[in-house]
Amino acid sequence: MSEALAIDVRDLTKSFGTRKVVDNFSIQVPRGQVWGFLGPNGSGKTTTIRMLCGLLVPDSGSGTCLGYDILRESAAIKRNVGYMTQKFSFYEDLSIRENLDFVARIYDVKDRRKVVDQAIEQLGLVRRQQQLAGTLSGGWKQRLALAACILHRPRLLLLDEPTAGVDPQARRDFWDEIHQLAAQGLTVLVSTHYMDEAERCDRIVYLAYGTVLARGTVAQVIGESGLHTWIVEGEDVRALAADMHNVPGIDQVSVFGVTLHVSGKDAAALERAIAPFRTRAGFKWQKATPSLEDVFIHLMAPFREQTS
Repeated sequence: MSEALAIDVRDLTKSFGTRKVVDNFSIQVPRGQVWGFLGPNGSGKTTTIRMLCGLLVPDSGSGTCLGYDILRESAAIKRNVGYMTQKFSFYEDLSIRENLDFVARIYDVKDRRKVVDQAIEQLGLVRRQQQLAGTLSGGWKQRLALAACILHRPRLLLLDEPTAGVDPQARRDFWDEIHQLAAQGLTVLVSTHYMDEAERCDRIVYLAYGTVLARGTVAQVIGESGLHTWIVEGEDVRALAADMHNVPGIDQVSVFGVTLHVSGKDAAALERAIAPFRTRAGFKWQKATPSLEDVFIHLMAPFREQTS
């Protein structure tokens, strides 16, 4: 196990009853990097995160988190990891400061009041520190949760869909904080459904129904998908999209406002398939690099076919 890796796990498997939620999952995350964890609901992201931080024991597999064995040293992992859950899990009838002080007591943080003061200052919570947590908006609850995660000076943050339900500005502010923490040496693994957030990560891992479908930089994942895309612009792209569904050579058609993404695995077959449609007036066609969303829709196609 390399000391350069914050997470180094191999072949993790977890089932609940007869349902295998995580299937032979392996990941190696270097220290000080920000990795994105993507996948549809029910893909096993939360279960994997809980195994990494010692809250769940895998049925099989092995590895380390921050150098600690995930099977035998879960208590040490918990002391050195900050885990932000999907659901807001703080006392709504306590103020921001009272909640942070409570968390600091749980971790037996030295110089507790000073550390809480620093977290409040760092996350921009000074003016709201006496406000009850239950009265906060989603963005401010998110800041409180992140402040609580870093109180005990963790070396790894595991964030489970931390920006769900908050506005774009709050999401951007949150990611600025994440990258500032990473610049200080903190390692971050964050699950998200947002493609723009995935593009902010050093590496991404795409998980679907317990299985890793893709991993690497965004550019690597797009390049290795083998997908080819044409972008079509026009006033009535919805009607055009309807006509192109189920045409051989066209694997997927996605509408983005007045823009259409038409994609396929075989570049030549795709060009032959779209040729008759390119004679229609009122549309502009252009070859383009597939977006991350195009790639993920493509990756999920076999699963949709299995369940349809």
